[in-house]
Amino acid sequence: MKPTLSIIIPAYNEARTIGEVLDKVLKSTTLNKIETQIIVVDDASKDETLDHVADWHKRNPEAQLVTIASQPNRGKGFAIRKGIEAAEGDYILIQDADHEYDPREYPKLLAPVLDGMANVVYGSRFVGGNPHRILFFWHSIGNKFLTTVSNMFTNLNLTDMESGYKLFKREILQSIPLKENRFGFEPEVTAKISRIKDIRIYEVGISYYGRTYAEGKKINWQDGFRAIWCVLKYNLWSK
Repeated sequence: MKPTLSIIIPAYNEARTIGEVLDKVLKSTTLNKIETQIIVVDDASKDETLDHVADWHKRNPEAQLVTIASQPNRGKGFAIRKGIEAAEGDYILIQDADHEYDPREYPKLLAPVLDGMANVVYGSRFVGGNPHRILFFWHSIGNKFLTTVSNMFTNLNLTDMESGYKLFKREILQSIPLKENRFGFEPEVTAKISRIKDIRIYEVGISYYGRTYAEGKKINWQDGFRAIWCVLKYNLWSK
């Protein structure tokens, strides 16, 4: 029996890109013969994101698509948590609703778990010879700083804790009580999986096609400070 993959796509005001991202997800999973459940969680978008998702499904009725409309707007972490609740596949993968991460790389993320080597796989933007768009210096410094601080507490040697591409065995992720509503999801889930006995975490190099703020990037400096707080909170005060 082939393993199944639940792909969670949190979306907020992504009408411009959501259809193309869904096209890429479907094309990749079809080409690679991955049985897939696609879960789009709309986080109270003010644009036509949900309409575009519905139109896409009409054009692609063969896709196993679940749409969750969340109200009011709570943040990416909350949307991911709603997607986790709805996931039914053997594995869960987080896919942003923009073009920053490439669905053609799903086989890279799946390979360590399908080979029986890993329970969790992180995609890293900082290893390997994959293409990367050159954007914000201080964002890259901030990401590496957060990863280093997180590693100090978790005793992991990740290169990209803040990566938006993470893949988990479903039963592991559904067993973790997650609380963060915004971008604190990354340090929280990292802290909590690091404490699971006999967990096997792998990292693979991925491409990164980052967006500017004019193109729709949403994370800001306040989220960076929140991430630091979450590293401390979930590694020291809220185990």
